[in-house]
Amino acid sequence: MRNIVLIGMPASGKSTVGVLLAKTLGVGFCDTDLLIQQRERRLLQQIIDEEGIEAFLDKECDAILSLNCTDTVIATGGSAVFRAAAMENLRRNGTIVFLDVPLREVQRRLQNIKTRGVAAQKGESVEEIYNERLPLYRTYADITVRVDAGTAEHTVGEILDALKSAGIFASESD
Repeated sequence: MRNIVLIGMPASGKSTVGVLLAKTLGVGFCDTDLLIQQRERRLLQQIIDEEGIEAFLDKECDAILSLNCTDTVIATGGSAVFRAAAMENLRRNGTIVFLDVPLREVQRRLQNIKTRGVAAQKGESVEEIYNERLPLYRTYADITVRVDAGTAEHTVGEILDALKSAGIFASESD
């Protein structure tokens, strides 16, 4: 199976949904934010605060370029789309699924923007971050799944349905 790569805004549920999706499919799971933290031995926010956004984005890209996996659900950081090389590497052996969460829901969920490790300029609003990234998510997405305020389990079901519709894999009963 090709990897399934989840992209989307911070707080869109990539990590939570990714773990459940991997369990449902019986495949591996990788969270690139955790990979960065393990490699750097620092929290994402510390990297951003100490080295700046561009250095963080470079480290994120390097971590993604180091991935060499199959049969894996990969949850990316929300800023992975800022580095074309990273996205090309993910696409090489994966189907990219954009978890499209409406702005209002992202604003509701993303309460810890200053400490979460979001690659954003100081003082930049969630709306500004959203508006900057949305075109990139749409550009890189092979499949877009609209995510409203439903449960993570519901989102997993929506992703599975979208993957089946796209012919990525067939259900057990097919």
